[in-house]
Amino acid sequence: MGFPGTWMTESESMVYRVVPKCACSTIGQIMYYSDHGTYYDGDIHDAKSGIHKWALDDSQDAITRNVQSHRSYAFTSVRNPYTRILSSFFDKICGIQRNGKRYRGNLVPMLAARYGIEYGGEDGKQEFDQIRAFRRFLLFARDTIRWRRPMDPDIHWSAMSGHISTFIVNGGTYDKILWTERFDEGMQQVLDTISTPHKIDLGAIPRFNESENHGPKRAHPVADYFDDLSMHLVYEIYKRDFELFKYDFDNPGNKMPTGEIDLDEVHAKLGD
Repeated sequence: MGFPGTWMTESESMVYRVVPKCACSTIGQIMYYSDHGTYYDGDIHDAKSGIHKWALDDSQDAITRNVQSHRSYAFTSVRNPYTRILSSFFDKICGIQRNGKRYRGNLVPMLAARYGIEYGGEDGKQEFDQIRAFRRFLLFARDTIRWRRPMDPDIHWSAMSGHISTFIVNGGTYDKILWTERFDEGMQQVLDTISTPHKIDLGAIPRFNESENHGPKRAHPVADYFDDLSMHLVYEIYKRDFELFKYDFDNPGNKMPTGEIDLDEVHAKLGD
């Protein structure tokens, strides 16, 4: 299986396991800058040089050797499951992607037909009942994850623990799991631990939220999207994420972690 979703700087100063919707664009650009002294011109997900990625055949041997021998500092990032699934909905279901098209072709029309999900029209700008649409999307997300129908789960709303576990079960060890809600603090700890060809000033980096303008703006506080049923669905999907990464299930309005992540626990429970 190898190390899917793993990126590494060309200098091998750090290794990062991508978790979609968890600051991956910003982290990728930081990695690129740390080697080259400039940011990648475009979406870092499109870069095919200047950074090692498992998806690039020429990078796989270098990543495998590094990770299995734990030669470099390895980290990943996580996000509150409530805000992550909301972000996925507004970006991938309601939004127009950077290629000018809907995400995954006929996915959104299929959701409208099968689940009655509204999504803001073909231009993504029409008003619609965001709360009702999102709650119906949660039913779809649960169906994909629990029963793999009407399709396999998408990487943007599948559990973070699933992404993170592939790195462990294939021989990798994390040195840090940072919270996106405390991004500067966690990323600074990473940078303070390693040596890079170019120094990074986190206070000076641009915004790299590639999905920010894809879809409509969230019209309500986070907690308004989650009634008892939708909270039950979220817990069914993300129970392990809440427990391992110390997020508050009982209060969707509290995006901040409630305790410290225990790396030993993460390795033990996700390494089976």
